[in-house]
Amino acid sequence: MKSISKDEIREIYNLPLITLIHRASEVHRMHHCPEEVQISTLVSIKTGGCPEDCAYCPQAARYHTKVNVDEMLSVDDVVKAAEEAKELGSSRLCMGAAWRNVKNNKDFDRVLDMVKTVNSMEMEVCCTLGMITENQAKRLAAAGLYAYNHNIDTSEEYYKEIISTRSYDDRLKTIDNARNAGITICSGGIIGMGESAEDRIDMLFTLSLLNPLPESVPINALVPVEGTPLENQTTVSSWEMIRMIATARLVLPKTQIRLSAGRKQMNHEAQALCFLAGANSIFSGEKLLTTPNPELNEDKILLDTLGLKPKKPFEDHKKPEVYDLDLSELNDEEIIRWSRPKHKIEKNIMASQKK
Repeated sequence: MKSISKDEIREIYNLPLITLIHRASEVHRMHHCPEEVQISTLVSIKTGGCPEDCAYCPQAARYHTKVNVDEMLSVDDVVKAAEEAKELGSSRLCMGAAWRNVKNNKDFDRVLDMVKTVNSMEMEVCCTLGMITENQAKRLAAAGLYAYNHNIDTSEEYYKEIISTRSYDDRLKTIDNARNAGITICSGGIIGMGESAEDRIDMLFTLSLLNPLPESVPINALVPVEGTPLENQTTVSSWEMIRMIATARLVLPKTQIRLSAGRKQMNHEAQALCFLAGANSIFSGEKLLTTPNPELNEDKILLDTLGLKPKKPFEDHKKPEVYDLDLSELNDEEIIRWSRPKHKIEKNIMASQKK
């Protein structure tokens, strides 16, 4: 299949919105059941204290936000969250930890136990733990991990204006490591961080070059949080989110497009247009790690009104088997060489110095 060019994505993005929505809706119906929505629940298993300087994130230790550093959840805590999520229609539990990268320690061992346990509950299991090596990805795969989330956030060029503590290549390497271990990929980005339309186009182009293509692409709208460098950023309009969703659907016809952060600022009519334009996945629950999200009852009302039903787990890919991994077969000489870029981002520095 011929890959799409950046010029072609630009042409799609700039279509009259009503035409863009119509075309995206047609393509969506060709590859997906238009009456199904995949529902995920996101649980923060380790909140706050992250050493990174992502300008959008209230969990960065250097910023003065109202996010407290919490101890890591227990396996029993995660089981309870999974049971509640499943009862309310979620087919996937996503577990997030505020880490720069995974370390081979008892905390990672606990994550592996969490993955095994939730996998046994007949739910898709996703993790977002920061950067991972291929050996760590293989251990997650052996535990039954269904998907690994690692967003590229924005274009490679604009990334340097948002994060200075890791490189864009680190993001892509982590995605490769998860893919090489046989784990499906969830990777998308955030709009509304001050980027241009061209940056949004570049981000979708980068995602279109991944081989295989990501199975899931979350499209997030920035939720400005007090204390972060982007606290005063103007929020994007619903029309921009609809345009981005529709463009993503046409660029990635078979991928699950997730309407993610920022839904709290969108009315039901705007969300309905996103579903019409090709969104077929949401996060449900009152929080996305630390940012507000529509409550479950509100989502139920919306989905019932639109005649949408929750998608069952493992419809797109079979349930991962849990198996014993011979650790002696892993590359003992694997060395973690995540980058430490030397450039500075003034707004990030200023935010870290505020009291």
